[in-house]
Amino acid sequence: MKVAVGLSGGVDSTLTALLLKEQGYDVVGLTMALYNNEIPNLKLTGDACYGPTEKQGIKDVQAWCKKQGIPHHVIDLSEAYKKTILKYFQETYLSGETPNPCIMCNAGMKFGLLVEEAHKLLDFDAFATGHYARIEKTSKGFVLMRGADTKKDQSYFLYRLNQEQLASTMFPLGQYTKAQVRQMAKARGLVVADKPDSQDFYAGDYTDLLPVKDKEGKIIMTNGKVLGTHKGFWHYTIGQRKGLGIAYPEPLYVVGLDAHHNRVIVGTETETKKDSCDIAKPVWSVLIQKKKEFDCLVKYRSAGQLVPAKVCLKDKNTWCVYFESAQKALTPGQSAVFYKDDIVLGGGIICR
Repeated sequence: MKVAVGLSGGVDSTLTALLLKEQGYDVVGLTMALYNNEIPNLKLTGDACYGPTEKQGIKDVQAWCKKQGIPHHVIDLSEAYKKTILKYFQETYLSGETPNPCIMCNAGMKFGLLVEEAHKLLDFDAFATGHYARIEKTSKGFVLMRGADTKKDQSYFLYRLNQEQLASTMFPLGQYTKAQVRQMAKARGLVVADKPDSQDFYAGDYTDLLPVKDKEGKIIMTNGKVLGTHKGFWHYTIGQRKGLGIAYPEPLYVVGLDAHHNRVIVGTETETKKDSCDIAKPVWSVLIQKKKEFDCLVKYRSAGQLVPAKVCLKDKNTWCVYFESAQKALTPGQSAVFYKDDIVLGGGIICR
């Protein structure tokens, strides 16, 4: 059986390829090329998917594959990435919402276009990555599940994968913890065993990627009172407390972004909490598709905790999430992902 492995040069993808090779699979490496230098002089603070460090990263992967006797292919997806993921990121940010490009990239690029383009070059039976998640086959179809390491679990970023993608995907690390992975990598003499994890989409100030210049606007309270000025609403995110540059008797947080009037709306901690939100563009598991309401646990930011809620159909394309207790900094543009135990029931993009 031939398995194509998405290789980024980190410990997770590298060990994934090596484990599959040890298990007797015919392994071939695939790496996406995403950065075309159209946005130069980026100030990076670490490794990430997008940026000028990509070139050296690809060289490192190629050298390792050659040493291991693993065929390796670089698939140039930079133009498609610019027109889809980067455009989505920029448009969402400048509309006053907070995008999650990793989620869209996984569904559309890594498990989508990369696999499609690779199939034009070679035949393979499955695609594998180093994600901490699991896939289970049920009588109704394939189900995405949380990784065994709940602290490292990456199912939140994968919830939009469809049945075809799940059916042909392998997550060899889903049953391990990150500590176990690093131990296995060290035992095999991998030089990347202690390499720090990448910072996902971009390792720097997100505003570096926005085609807009600073423009002064007002910082206002929820009652309309003007407290100060800012250099552009796109420099702020919902829930932000530090860096507001305003004095007030009690801590203030960003509770809203008014893109039309270039205003940053702030409020007290109490005003950051909401007991519900709407989601759009939902994707559902085969276990939940025909239900109009259900109880579950929800994660509404990638580093957040699972919280209890009820999800109900509001209209044809919108669902409402009612939280058991009020939640802080619900952010339009981010995803809310629903779970029952370790099973991913689906998710959608917060729109209100």
